[in-house]
Amino acid sequence: MWKMLIVVMCVALLGCLQAQELQEHVSIILLGATGDLAKKYLWQGLFQLYLDEVGRGHSFSFHGAALTAPKQGQELMAKALESLSCPKDMAPSHCAEEKDQFLQLSRYRQLKTAEDYQALNKDIEAQLQHTGLREAGRIFYFSVPPFAYADIARNINSSCRPGPGAWLRVVLEKPFGHDHFSAQQLATELGSFFQEEEMYRVDHYLGKQAVAQILPFRDQNRKALDSLWNRHHVERVEIIMKETVDAEGRTSFYEEYGVIRDVLQNHLTEVLTLVAMELPLNVSSAEAVLRHKLQLFQALRGLQRGSAVVGQYQSYSEQVRRELQKPDSFHSLTPTFAAVLVHIDNLRWEGVPFILMSGKALDERVGYARILFKNQACCVQSEKHWAAAQSQCLPRQLIFHIGHGDLGSPAVLVSRNLFRPSLPSSWKEMEGPPGLRLFGSPLSDYYAYSPVQERDAHSVLLSHIFHGRKDSFITTENLLASWGFWTPLLESLAHKAPRLYPGGAENGRLLDFEFSSGRLFFSQQQPEQLVPGPGPAPMPSDFQVLRAKYRESPLVSAWSEELISKLANDIEATAVRAVRRFGQFHLALSGGSSPVALFQQLATAHYGFPWAHTHLWLVDERCVPLSDPESNFQGLQAHLLQHVRVPYYNIHPMPVHLQQRLCAEEDQGAQIYAREISALVANSSFDLVLLGMGADGHTASLFPQSPTGLDGEQLVVLTTSPSQPHRRMSLSLPLINRAKKVAVLVMGRMKREITALVSRVGYEPKKWPISGVLPHSGQLVWYMDYDAFLA
Repeated sequence: MWKMLIVVMCVALLGCLQAQELQEHVSIILLGATGDLAKKYLWQGLFQLYLDEVGRGHSFSFHGAALTAPKQGQELMAKALESLSCPKDMAPSHCAEEKDQFLQLSRYRQLKTAEDYQALNKDIEAQLQHTGLREAGRIFYFSVPPFAYADIARNINSSCRPGPGAWLRVVLEKPFGHDHFSAQQLATELGSFFQEEEMYRVDHYLGKQAVAQILPFRDQNRKALDSLWNRHHVERVEIIMKETVDAEGRTSFYEEYGVIRDVLQNHLTEVLTLVAMELPLNVSSAEAVLRHKLQLFQALRGLQRGSAVVGQYQSYSEQVRRELQKPDSFHSLTPTFAAVLVHIDNLRWEGVPFILMSGKALDERVGYARILFKNQACCVQSEKHWAAAQSQCLPRQLIFHIGHGDLGSPAVLVSRNLFRPSLPSSWKEMEGPPGLRLFGSPLSDYYAYSPVQERDAHSVLLSHIFHGRKDSFITTENLLASWGFWTPLLESLAHKAPRLYPGGAENGRLLDFEFSSGRLFFSQQQPEQLVPGPGPAPMPSDFQVLRAKYRESPLVSAWSEELISKLANDIEATAVRAVRRFGQFHLALSGGSSPVALFQQLATAHYGFPWAHTHLWLVDERCVPLSDPESNFQGLQAHLLQHVRVPYYNIHPMPVHLQQRLCAEEDQGAQIYAREISALVANSSFDLVLLGMGADGHTASLFPQSPTGLDGEQLVVLTTSPSQPHRRMSLSLPLINRAKKVAVLVMGRMKREITALVSRVGYEPKKWPISGVLPHSGQLVWYMDYDAFLA
């Protein structure tokens, strides 16, 4: 009897617990309930969440909130809710019943003031008290611009937190900042109101089924992939999102963010981390996944301007002028297309190129991550005898097909000559239309799988939020690591004119690009228009590098890419002539940011350059150790010397670090360098000296209002810079003017003002040291890009 009584009591207790669980209530507040995102995705996602969970004992209330007045807001929200749809396998009568129930649970309210948030909290508490439900938690979905986050967060924190024992989940939509600094500010601001575990930053790509399958697929196929997933077998990785639509109607957003911030910094970077990170032992652990993602960010090689190519469809500027009431003279520099070359400096991926690319107004809409494996097989029989499941000569690739394209749906494709993959039961083998070819092969050459049931990304993520799953969301650390990686590239591209393209199928090969030695470049040379106008884009034969005079000397001007190419060609021609006549070529190079693209061009595109007979000298140097990132020699080493074969004894860094001291007068570093020049360079006359021009008119490390190095007998001098590091070593103006040829490279819109000023001044080296550059018997040539020359 006692045993029976205990069993009865346990059953009763279990029933009470289940009944208590049935009484748990969740309030979901959708801020921005009448906006586009809410109408297109979020209300449908919330309806799907309701359908999934209401039968499992959960009680809901849905509050659509916005700044709009109650009557108008209710009408707008009702219109948005008209388009709700049920799963295909649900009976119409059941669907109508569920929709009606959902609509009864959904109400609009204006959330504008602190009092509005207090009223919302009272209403939720009153509803709980009236129905006898226990509060499980509250979800606030921020479908509003980021500038509104702080006020909303403050009001939620002060007036709308649930009571003890209930959870709070705050959902944030991108953009999460504009660069690393603004992202840090936003994170700090939100962190003052919410705990990290309460915040769910949405990147909807992580809810897409093919993307969400990357880590589970790698985990489930560890045995097959362990030996393949590395630099020895992977040729390259492509992570692509192409769109056919343009930015019309969204130019206000696009002018602020552009394609890199809109797509690459978030969606494509997340896919990159999932493909390339070390696989945790437990891929279901959000903490382990985050830790491995952060390790990958630490291994990413820094991006430079040469790491990317950017474009803009031709009608974009006109759309901006129309939508934002800009003057007719306005031309935007915002890229609508970008391709970026990423390298990962770790043992697994060293040397493997990762290509991230996205753009608007392209020829198709498609997204995918494609891992292309190396193929070192050579098949003796002809191609007609190759069997898809066996021939090693067929392409070997693995594709996570995110959506759209010819396939039209999410999919995982594995070449049959790789391995037969294992996927969960929620994925099924698929068959495409006859004759369909993907990535150069018929669909029959792949093991192809698609989801048993396709689900919208926002529906997936809302389900994860409801269940408290954090692995599909962006943490603060993850966010700041991503911005830290992308911000330097964005800053370097801020004033770069993107390549114009007509849009759609008419783009042809205009946006095709190639990569080599860490640089990306367009395959096809395209001239730029000074003032873009109507009509087709010009062809290369329609445009020439501009030749003119500047300060009585020859001027070469072009867009930056063409200008660098022209200067590199001229330097190589000068070097070849010098070596032919004298057996060696003495080249003195300036430091700074402007020559970096030139160094990279010389390193990657000039295989006929006589490096073995070239002596490299420094025009000037900062007084820092040669290993310091601020060192001009370190820049020369990173961008040129490590890529070409210059004899070690032909490289002549300035001796700024002697006796463990920096530029000490008593160490006579300037005199040592002068003696070395006199001993090796005939008549101390360099074959070519490359100079720049500072915004204050300085050149080399010869600065205005400072007589040091402007005249006299000294060949090399110590000078003082107005900016840190203050101490410098520099070739003197008399030595520079002994050169057979001097090239002055001036690039960037920031140089427009000094360029205009120097064009008007005479010989005044004490005010404008650059004006004193007048080779005695040599040639002076100015190389200016259009941003510096014409702005």
